[in-house]
Amino acid sequence: MSTKDFIEKDYYKVLGVPKDATEAEIKKAYRKLAREFHPDANKGNARAEERFKEISEANDVLGDPKKRKEYDEARALFGNGGFRPGPGAGGGNFNFDLGDLFGGNPQSSGGFGGGLGDVFGGLFNRGGTGTTRTQPRRGQDIDTEVTLSFTEAIEGATVPLRMSSQAPCKACSGTGDKNGTPRVCPTCVGTGQVARGSGGGFSLTDPCPDCKGRGLIAEHPCLECKGSGRAKSSRTMQVRIPAGVTDGQRIRLRGKGAPGERGGPAGDLYVVVHVGAHPVFGRKDDNLTVTVPVTYPEAALGGEVRVPTLGGPPVTLKLPPGTPNGRTMRARGKGAVRKDGTRGDLLVTVEVSVPKDLSGKARDALEAYREATAGEDPRAELFEAAKGD
Repeated sequence: MSTKDFIEKDYYKVLGVPKDATEAEIKKAYRKLAREFHPDANKGNARAEERFKEISEANDVLGDPKKRKEYDEARALFGNGGFRPGPGAGGGNFNFDLGDLFGGNPQSSGGFGGGLGDVFGGLFNRGGTGTTRTQPRRGQDIDTEVTLSFTEAIEGATVPLRMSSQAPCKACSGTGDKNGTPRVCPTCVGTGQVARGSGGGFSLTDPCPDCKGRGLIAEHPCLECKGSGRAKSSRTMQVRIPAGVTDGQRIRLRGKGAPGERGGPAGDLYVVVHVGAHPVFGRKDDNLTVTVPVTYPEAALGGEVRVPTLGGPPVTLKLPPGTPNGRTMRARGKGAVRKDGTRGDLLVTVEVSVPKDLSGKARDALEAYREATAGEDPRAELFEAAKGD
């Protein structure tokens, strides 16, 4: 991004705050807009992603008192993005190249010596003769997986995760130089980015090819990290998996990824959860399911049936007389944990159990029952309906 582009942008307008806004007002406006246009909340929305970048860029300048002061002074000097010649400059075909002014040409810098790049170098990191500050870099995101038991997924669990990621090299303290004294990259002047023209007066930025986006070059590369300042690091972290997760769910843990560079924030950790099966219970959304066998007399005459629950005492459900096979009843509040902390239900499906072996007394009773109901045909309605229209 060129210096001209920075000055032409109205960061106050981007954040929707007045020019005399306090730091607290700027921070509040940024957080509100960042939540609204964050890429995670706008999957596949390119416009929202671009808006999020604009908001972040504006906050980077206005959220830093020193950068904000330099930005305000620059815009006061050049107006809203364009140079305004004085009364003696004449009108008509006035031609002024703002790029020359910032490029350090004393003939076009109006007597500013080395160019206004020296004055505003601290803000735009483009250099001049001033000191250039390398920028913090956010750590990488890490993807990992974890397997939970059925009960752990329902109730939540704290699990150890061993992760490998890029972290600041311990041998050189993340500098990339074995002597700990890297120099600022002359190509990007410490920004880690280089501008390229895209036509129409716009410019885009790419990672610097010489320093690979670090902003620093090691004169004496560290033998461990080969001058990159980053080395592979393994660590074990205790991670809390929230209650109610489902199989295949991807959880984002902010700030638990790879460490940043030069004071930059850590990346995020993304955990894909795999859930094992349970021998008794199943799951349907926020509800648990269980199949309970009942005897024929219980189904026909009704009664009370004890039903197991996951991790708790059994519950007793009342079985109405004439309960058909496959009927589902509900035990409220005995299911999986929801996001709001409440629980779903336990769905209990009745399965009439048919005994394989009968005692003599039981067989005699069933024979007597068959004789008593000999005139009844439970399939009569089926055959009647099968005749069609």
